Amino acid sequence: MFKNLSSELKQYLVIIGNYWAFTLTDGALRMLVVLYFHQLGYDALQVAFLFLFYEFFGVVTNLFGGWLGARFGLNRTMNVGLFMQVIALLMLTLPNDDLTILWVMFAQALSGIAKDLNKMSAKSAIKLFVQDDNQGQLYKWVAILTGSKNTLKGFGFFLGGLLLTLIGFQSAMLLMASLLLIVFVASLMLLKTDLGRVKRKVKFKELFSKSVAINRLSAARLFLFASRDVWFVVALPVYFSETYGWSAWSIGTLIAVWIIVYGGIQSITPYLTKGHAPDGKSATLWASALILTPILVLVSLPISSWLVIICLFIFGGLFAINSSLHSYLIVSYARRDGVSLDIGFYYMANAMGRLIGTLLSGWLFVNLGFTACLIVSCLFILCATLISRRLPTNI
Repeated sequence: MFKNLSSELKQYLVIIGNYWAFTLTDGALRMLVVLYFHQLGYDALQVAFLFLFYEFFGVVTNLFGGWLGARFGLNRTMNVGLFMQVIALLMLTLPNDDLTILWVMFAQALSGIAKDLNKMSAKSAIKLFVQDDNQGQLYKWVAILTGSKNTLKGFGFFLGGLLLTLIGFQSAMLLMASLLLIVFVASLMLLKTDLGRVKRKVKFKELFSKSVAINRLSAARLFLFASRDVWFVVALPVYFSETYGWSAWSIGTLIAVWIIVYGGIQSITPYLTKGHAPDGKSATLWASALILTPILVLVSLPISSWLVIICLFIFGGLFAINSSLHSYLIVSYARRDGVSLDIGFYYMANAMGRLIGTLLSGWLFVNLGFTACLIVSCLFILCATLISRRLPTNI
């Protein structure tokens, strides 16, 4: 059956396979680091700092990764990302006494670079496989890739909590590194060498987008993802552990299910929005619907943990639609020639939002509590909504 497929579709399936395998280990790694180091006595701010280099180098990688993809080919950037993740996982197999904060931060830096090289390569490749006059198909393909990635990341969170419980931190790292190494070797043999490569010389100044639409969409994306990570990435797991006394397994399962549902909604967003290719008006509408959802979580805190969970899923559903719309818009706005440059710039803003959100999550939780994290989330969503109003209303 695989032999009867077109060469373009075969390449796309290889890219999806790489992306899925990487995403599974990335989700598991994040959950393992958060829960394991919290068990070792790290507070929320210290845990947040473990991800400082992960998010910071994600910003740098997306900026320069787009240039690398255009210059050397998306196959190379994807394979380099896979190999760097293997190295990052192996670095964390050391005994506890050798897992210093700086060592873990450096390993997370490699993982952050690897993740954004992999994601930029996968998202850029979609543009090359769909014709410009088929925006409806592009919308569906982007939604499927984005949604499936987050569903797999959710399984990764579940896997992280499970592996920590069953075999421990170091053994989990060794197992994931071994499996990803197999994927890396397969990718070297199957992925074409000229995918997305630009024949002309790519100038350094092209790293920064000249498109007003892409600049505005990138700014909206920054605030959108900062609004999620300011309370979800660090503060929420620690809050459930400290306030409700939940175990690592329980927290990992909750967040895993949340991300799986979140990814599923992303995948079906084209059907929820009636299949029409979205524009700036759609982005504004759905961002405005998200504004008050962190307040719902806030109000539910003193009532019941189960009510908090219900509100958490309401937020996740609306956030998934927003994220899916944004993911389509950047691929649609991007130029076909040098697509990785535009998409790399956009995901640089995405990584900056995660960096800001992650650091604020730890700092706000330690100094002002979980309530402050949720209030700041509302303010960030408001900023994303106002910026989205300036996006083009037709594509």
